[in-house]
Amino acid sequence: MTVRFVRPVSSSAYLAKKMAWSSLLLLAIAFAAHRFGPLTTPSFLAVVILCAVLGFLSIPLALHGLVQLWTMGAQGGVASARAMLLALPAIALLAVGMYLSETRPPLFDVTTDIADPPAWQKQPVADQLWLSQPTFVSPASRELQEETYPGITSRRYEGALDRVYDAVIKVAAANRIKFDKDKLAKGQSQKAKPAASRTPQSGAGANGAASSAANPAVNPPATDAAPPVPDVVPIPLPRPSPALASLLPQAQAKGDLSLQGSMRTFILGLPFDVVIRLREEEKTVLVDMRVASRYGSHDLGLSAGIAQTYLRALDAELLGIAPE
Repeated sequence: MTVRFVRPVSSSAYLAKKMAWSSLLLLAIAFAAHRFGPLTTPSFLAVVILCAVLGFLSIPLALHGLVQLWTMGAQGGVASARAMLLALPAIALLAVGMYLSETRPPLFDVTTDIADPPAWQKQPVADQLWLSQPTFVSPASRELQEETYPGITSRRYEGALDRVYDAVIKVAAANRIKFDKDKLAKGQSQKAKPAASRTPQSGAGANGAASSAANPAVNPPATDAAPPVPDVVPIPLPRPSPALASLLPQAQAKGDLSLQGSMRTFILGLPFDVVIRLREEEKTVLVDMRVASRYGSHDLGLSAGIAQTYLRALDAELLGIAPE
């Protein structure tokens, strides 16, 4: 008589695999919906926490499946191993967030000018849901920022306002900062009208020619002496771009030129609001920057990272200083 050995099946191992698959699939959908779709950041973080909980619950079940494999020879060892691998992304994402929240200062708004931060042209408004955010930045937070991030300071560059403005726009585009289109596009449709012609009309006839010849202001008498050469020859400077030309009256009236925009982080797509202020002082331009998280009271240090990256790139563009 043939004896067949029937291996038991570990139900906990396969249950752990299903839970881990659900965690990974839900995380992928939430990531795509938040990065490229309408899912807001509070909802995305709630889904991440749910995925991490499913991943945590699958780990003990997977370990129990491995124990049954060792003690009873039960089937499910491969399923247990896959469950632990599939649960890793959600758990790792939550672990990184918790680590940054403990090691980074609890800030959500950073600026280069602590005494006089650049003001928002339009106050950012977002539905915080379960992520509450203070309505204003306390002086203690500003002092904490100064102690933690001493490198986030104002930048002063020599040159005209239009030169610094062009560099600010260029560096912002390279860092995925998008300014409000109505602020930048204003004035681009306004074309410079050609100057009125000063050539006398053909209908003037001989009388016009005679009067022009008789008027020394129109036809000065020819002289052999060359005109005097000035000691300082002015150098023509390029005119500002149409977008800057439309903003110059505002800058002259208020003394500052402010540009407000937003950006999203490259991987997770977390939204941040940005405002950059240009202040012309004699022969230099002072540049200040403000970055704020749109949700929550803790930005995990991302606002400071955005500001530092942008300022280093702006230094490299205007001063030729290589970024660190």
